[in-house]
Amino acid sequence: MPLSLFETYQNLWQETPLLYSGRISEILGASVYLKLENLHPSYSFKYRGISHFIKQAKDKSGPSVHLVIASGGNAGLAAACAAKSLGLRCSVFIPEGVTKNTLGLLKQENAEVIVGGRHYAEALKAAEELVKEDPQAVMVPAYDNSTLWSGHSSMIHEIHKQLQEEPDAIFCSVGGGGLLGGIIVGCKDVGWDHVPIVALETIGSDCFYHSISLNHGRFNSAEKSLPPGVNLVHDDIHSVSLAHFTGFSSKASGSLGASEPSAAVVKMALERRGGIKTVSVPDELSMEALALFANDHKFLVELACSTTLVPAYHPPLFDKLVAPKKQPDGRRVVVFVVCGGFKIDLETASDYQRALSEDLRAVWTVKYDDGELFNFER
Repeated sequence: MPLSLFETYQNLWQETPLLYSGRISEILGASVYLKLENLHPSYSFKYRGISHFIKQAKDKSGPSVHLVIASGGNAGLAAACAAKSLGLRCSVFIPEGVTKNTLGLLKQENAEVIVGGRHYAEALKAAEELVKEDPQAVMVPAYDNSTLWSGHSSMIHEIHKQLQEEPDAIFCSVGGGGLLGGIIVGCKDVGWDHVPIVALETIGSDCFYHSISLNHGRFNSAEKSLPPGVNLVHDDIHSVSLAHFTGFSSKASGSLGASEPSAAVVKMALERRGGIKTVSVPDELSMEALALFANDHKFLVELACSTTLVPAYHPPLFDKLVAPKKQPDGRRVVVFVVCGGFKIDLETASDYQRALSEDLRAVWTVKYDDGELFNFER
């Protein structure tokens, strides 16, 4: 969707800042910009696509539309915030064990909160049953929907206008693929389809990394060997293989832990001109980036978001992902999407710091795009 249509559609989101980071630019020897998606009303990028979907649902079904979503996290809060802004009814189905803070935020936005089962899959099933029974109900998707990607793509339109030059790479985190889908769509819209995108996950919730590896001649496309607890599935509609996680070991799984990624986004990623580099990092690297970013920029972000920032604090990894230019004055220009998320507080950040202080490894190891392990000093 062209930017002019975004500008005239009366969107619920506002343009977010693109901040030049002097500190990270100094660390990396590059011009580094931060797209601050943590500044939306629901604290994450998800407000763009989900509010876009909800606005369209209201336009189609009228003010009596009943919005229903299954989510224990950022998608649910984004839906609740958007619904409240438009004066619409919103029911959020959550699994058992959701924190009091999450419940409080959802109720603060006037959402009807329903415990739908022990796990997300049960909450989703309960939400789907309600939609079948209520003729006014519309299911709000969390990440696998083209309307969401269209809404999320608006951030790339904004970056295109704010940066006024072509970046050498765009960094983002990835779980189910909603954010990445929006970035891919947006890059194509503004003529940046050739610009490399780097998508980062945490080991133990890296369904996208493993799914990409299974297809189109990638390193695992022949053997299709997956870790224990990860099953191979095939999507016939998009003709791609996917890695389906039956459980998660990463602390970032509350936001990055999709059981499997969007097959459509996997296909888009495999086919885009500029490609996608996927990297999977240990939780402790994300914890470190969380603390460093808070100290440098005074923003406290959740682990899923700080995963994006891992290369920002480790020049060897950054140089591997974005090769230095040969010209003496060839300064690299990159954008890190600070995707946001509300699942963080001072107590949790302190717990991360304690865990990090007890980690005695001298070398960090990440899973690189080509299937190899990349090591660099701590």
